[in-house]
Amino acid sequence: MMAGLRSAWRGRIVAGWHWLRRATGDDAYERYLEHHTLKHPGQVPLSREAFYRESLNRKWSGVSRCC
Repeated sequence: MMAGLRSAWRGRIVAGWHWLRRATGDDAYERYLEHHTLKHPGQVPLSREAFYRESLNRKWSGVSRCC
């Protein structure tokens, strides 16, 4: 019975960790790789460094306020 409880808690902790990574965007590169594999087969995906550099450029280029 204790093993079952431990396993259930461990499952909840793992699920919570996945949710937290998704909510904060920490899993963005993994999601990019999944998308790239499905939608762009045969093409080489960006490296992790290039992906984050591109993300920062997209985020900070352009005006994002009215005044």
